[in-house]
Amino acid sequence: MTPDRRTIVTALAALMGPAMLQNPALAQAARKLVVTTYGGVWEKFWRQSLIPDFVKKSGAEVTLDVGFGRTFTANMRAASKDKPPYSMIMMNEVFASTLRKEGYFDPLDMAKVPNYADLYPIAQTGGGDAAVGMISPIGIGYRTDLVKTPPKRWRDLWENPEFKGKIGLYNIVNSAGKMMVLLAGQMFGKGVTDLDAGFAALGKLGPVLQTDFNMSTMMSSGEIIVAPYDFGEIARLKKQGLPVACIAPEEGLIMWDQTFSVAKFGDAKPLALEYINYILSPETQLLLAREFFVSPVNKKVAVPADLAPDVPISGETMMSKIMKVDWDFVNSKATELTEGWNKSIK
Repeated sequence: MTPDRRTIVTALAALMGPAMLQNPALAQAARKLVVTTYGGVWEKFWRQSLIPDFVKKSGAEVTLDVGFGRTFTANMRAASKDKPPYSMIMMNEVFASTLRKEGYFDPLDMAKVPNYADLYPIAQTGGGDAAVGMISPIGIGYRTDLVKTPPKRWRDLWENPEFKGKIGLYNIVNSAGKMMVLLAGQMFGKGVTDLDAGFAALGKLGPVLQTDFNMSTMMSSGEIIVAPYDFGEIARLKKQGLPVACIAPEEGLIMWDQTFSVAKFGDAKPLALEYINYILSPETQLLLAREFFVSPVNKKVAVPADLAPDVPISGETMMSKIMKVDWDFVNSKATELTEGWNKSIK
């Protein structure tokens, strides 16, 4: 079989290193990187701030591809493993773990990603093969003007009578819905893998209002007064004048993550690793925290006093309270989770 251009570039990039610069065509291909992100404020920040900064520091040529985890996954599968459209992908771990298991990714070359050593354990994922570059911790958000007894723990969703009929939940399509099942199984059953106990417990919440993405519309209207919420969204609602707060439950936090992985046969792997190291750097982590109110994943980042009210989950102690999810297990139970949710949650 005759190797194609992508295979040649990848092999040469790995083997030749600086010597590759002697071939202008190959060197140019290796300095082009397609970067994935999401739409809306994500795309705006990537285009206006993040990419220009990375280009300035690396000299790379960067193209942005906007989508969702599902579309990036579909694009990878449609293109096949040896001709991936991306050398690097950012997506939720629930999707990344599937592609990793199917053999689409290479382990990170830690020599090229020195910032990885400074990550909190919760950000070292995929058995060390990938990095979580952004974490949005999820606690309990509530309306301070409509709740008399603020929640302190997840169990309050079940035990505080004023929450009855006013609880919002992300549905099972959203990874936060899946994590709520695990969390309920851990609190009321034999552990996070006790899905039956999780469904039974969530069913006892009574009627809940579900959404696959936008919880804030219901919170703003007062249809719900309490729900699993990421601290960044609560910070944005506060700035819009909505009387809300978010607490870190006694039992621990869950999170939305953004995992960064390198495609096994991507044609710009050295540049992909350079980009991931850039994302994990203290400087970039602080930029992301200021823009999205996400928790820095790098231990060297101290959240400044002016940002701390909006990014309260930081530092070793608080980051260790975030639940580590086995997404391979979750994905293996996809059908069971969907069916159990639809039967139990009303």
